[in-house]
Amino acid sequence: MAGTITRLQFQQKTADRVNVYLDGQFAFGLPALDAARLRVGQHLTDADIEVLHAVDQTQKAYDRAVRFLSYRPRSVSEVRRHLVQDGEDEATVEAVLGKLAQQGYLNDAEFARYWVDNRAQFRPKGPRALRQELRQRGLESAEIDTALAGLNSGEGAYAAARQRAARLAGLAATDPAAFRRKLGEFLARRGFDYETIREVVARLAGEFGVTEDGEALSG
Repeated sequence: MAGTITRLQFQQKTADRVNVYLDGQFAFGLPALDAARLRVGQHLTDADIEVLHAVDQTQKAYDRAVRFLSYRPRSVSEVRRHLVQDGEDEATVEAVLGKLAQQGYLNDAEFARYWVDNRAQFRPKGPRALRQELRQRGLESAEIDTALAGLNSGEGAYAAARQRAARLAGLAATDPAAFRRKLGEFLARRGFDYETIREVVARLAGEFGVTEDGEALSG
């Protein structure tokens, strides 16, 4: 496939890519920045072309990874898994991950903080559930511990259970024990610990007129 470059032409549909023609025939495409190093009349050996193909493959994989990151922040493991599922080889994957990390797009410590903060704001969960979610995304224990250090489990559990308690308001009057039980089960599924659940259920029971012994207060 070795040959002499006879034309370098920008692609019509992708303005940042250039078509490379060898001996009058289309040979391959390249990112414009890499094609800028080439010139008409330059001879490319098979080894040169192999290197350029690798450069192009890495750039395409990088572009896909950036699109993947555009939806939400990701962990290193998530991006690696995405690229592997796309069929990228190990060398390409590691090159892309290294470039993304260098540019600040990949940082597992920052991702862990984002994940915990996002959950606290929109879908509060307990440390146990959060730890499991972060482990599933390939994070190390030290990064998870740091992200969870500032978590206020009590307030998170209260925020998570407040709306559920409102939906169970009728039950608070007719079956106070079931009101408490259902709130506790709900918080347990969210990964909160027993002590936190106990305190939050008691707090909400008081707000909804349920006594400590499970009886509803009369109006």
